[in-house]
Amino acid sequence: MEKVEVFIVGAGPSGLATAACLSKLSIPYIIAEREDCVVSLWNKHTYDRLKLHIAKEFCELPHMAYPTDSPTYLPKDQFLRYMEDYVKHFNISPKFNTTVESCMYNEVRKCWVVTTHNKVDGPTMYASKFLVVATGENSMGYVPEIVGLQSFPGETIHSSNYKSGNDYVGKSVLVVGCGNSGFEIAHDLAVHGANTSIIIRSPVRKFHDPTSIIFLVFSQKNHG
Repeated sequence: MEKVEVFIVGAGPSGLATAACLSKLSIPYIIAEREDCVVSLWNKHTYDRLKLHIAKEFCELPHMAYPTDSPTYLPKDQFLRYMEDYVKHFNISPKFNTTVESCMYNEVRKCWVVTTHNKVDGPTMYASKFLVVATGENSMGYVPEIVGLQSFPGETIHSSNYKSGNDYVGKSVLVVGCGNSGFEIAHDLAVHGANTSIIIRSPVRKFHDPTSIIFLVFSQKNHG
């Protein structure tokens, strides 16, 4: 069993910020990430038009400011570049492709026993004095149960799989949910020439030609 002072679960912004703060205090840690990259939600499950919805001075990570020439609301590509620079600056080396299978507190040893599984190295156990769970709140897309959805003849996707309106030019699209993601994706669809409708907590609108609809189910939680 490998011993470590702090075990961090997740290499998103919170996990990376925790790692940076520990580094500043010379506290050893291990950070495990189930995906093959940092901030995987931003890298793999966000749309191209996405920007931070909070001014940059209120959402930069500890001990490293955004570049002075950054816009007030950072677009996706600049935010990802900032995160990559942050990882390099603090020499953060997550254990990628590593899933945490269990975390149990051992009263006798007074430590957390963390069991992980890596795609290459297999299972590993750690004894950690402190455990930081930084898995985020939006890692899993929520699709509500909707009567008739299984037999719907058009395409159905979740907002986490949406990238751009390029594929929907001239098509009828219904966006369900008008949180930040719903509004921004609806706008992106309209700009690209899709016949876009948006609803929230009301009956699904009926169209004359249901086979032309691409039914989009969106979580109302904000990616940013």
